[in-house]
Amino acid sequence: MEQTLSYVLATPYTIAKSRIGGVLARLISQTDLELAACQMIAADEALARDYADNLRKQNAAALLADYVEHNLGPSSGRRRPSLLLLFRGENPCDKLASIIGHLYPEHRELDDIAGETIRDTYADYITDSEDPAKVVYFEPAVLGPRDQEWADKDIALFSRFLKGEKNLVETGRHSDSATGEQTLVILKPDNWQYASSRPGAVIDMLSRTGLRILGVKAHRFSLAEALEFYGPVEDALKKKLAPLFGKKAQELLEKEFGVALDDEMEKTLSESFGVRYARDQFDQIIEFMSGTRREKCPPEAINNPGSVKCMILIYEGENAVKKIRDALGPTDPLKAPGGTVRREFGSNVMVNTAHASDSAESVERERKIVKIDENPLGGIIDDYLAAQKAGN
Repeated sequence: MEQTLSYVLATPYTIAKSRIGGVLARLISQTDLELAACQMIAADEALARDYADNLRKQNAAALLADYVEHNLGPSSGRRRPSLLLLFRGENPCDKLASIIGHLYPEHRELDDIAGETIRDTYADYITDSEDPAKVVYFEPAVLGPRDQEWADKDIALFSRFLKGEKNLVETGRHSDSATGEQTLVILKPDNWQYASSRPGAVIDMLSRTGLRILGVKAHRFSLAEALEFYGPVEDALKKKLAPLFGKKAQELLEKEFGVALDDEMEKTLSESFGVRYARDQFDQIIEFMSGTRREKCPPEAINNPGSVKCMILIYEGENAVKKIRDALGPTDPLKAPGGTVRREFGSNVMVNTAHASDSAESVERERKIVKIDENPLGGIIDDYLAAQKAGN
C-alpha cells in the first residue's frame, strides 16, 4: 500500500495545559506510523479561518469548525501556539483517527467515558444538565483530517502558512523576570529505536518544570554536525580517560608478563593507548548521535542527514537551564536520583535519553549547529504533494 502523509494538530489549550507529552506518547506508541516532522505554529486569523472552512467543506461537525475559527487564531492580539505533528505511513488518516477518538456529540454519562482515546482523556464536551442538546463547553484537544483527500488539502494549507513563519513561535508572551532564559533539549536516538511512549513520557516529565516550549523539530544529525556539537567533549575525554586507561594498560601488562614498568612507560601508554581509547569513546558518541562512524563516512557525505532521529526542543522561562538539567539528572543514570528522566529511562553515560544545554553560552552555540531557526516540515509536505501530483 502507498505511504502517505497525515497530521495531528494539538490545540492551544492542549499546549497551555502541558499535555503534548501524553498526546505524543499515544500517537507514537499505538501506531506503526513514522513521525516525519513536527513544528510549533502560532496561527493567524487567516489560517484559523481557512482551516475552519476546510472543516466545513468536509462536513465536519459545525461545533468543531466554529471552535477552530474562534480558538486557533490570536486572542486579544496575541497568537497562541499549537503543535503540528506530521506522520507518514500506510493509511495514516484512519490509524490516527482511531487514536484521536470521536467528538461524541451525543450526551454521555461520566461513567461511560473509558479514557481509551486522546479525546476521551483530554477533550471536554459538556452539555447543559437540563438541555443535553445545548453545549456549555467544548475543547477537542487535538484536530485531524477526515480522510486522505482532506489531509492533503489541510497540510498544503499549513505549508503555505509556514513559508512566512519562523520555527520558534513568537506569541508576544515574555517573562517579567530578569532571569528568564531559553534552553535546548535533545531527545536522543535511543528514544526512537522502536515505537514507544517514551518520547512523550520524557516531555511530560520536563513539563513539570513549568517552562514553555517555543520550538520543536525532528532532526537527523549529519556527521559534521555531530562532530561540531560534541567537539568539546573529545578533549575532556582525553584528559579524563587517557591517564586512567594508560594506568590500567600498565597494570595489565605487568600482570601478564611479570615485568615492572616505570613511570615513563605509563606516560607513553597514556599518550598512545589511553588517547586512542578516549578517541574511540568519542567516536562511539558520534556514531550514536549520527548513525555513522567518521572513519567509514566518505568526505562527500559528511553533511548528509544521519540515519538516526532525534527531537530538538527549545524551552523558555525563569532559570530554564537549571530547571531542565535538574529534571534530567546527572549524566550517569546510575547516579541520578529517583524521579529524574535519566534515572527513569537512561542506560549509561552515553545512552542517557536526553541532552540539555549547560549554560546560556552553550544554548547559543548549540542552536546554531542544529539550525534551530529552520524546520524541514514544510519542505517534506511540498515534496510529498509534488510527488502526489506527478503520480496522478
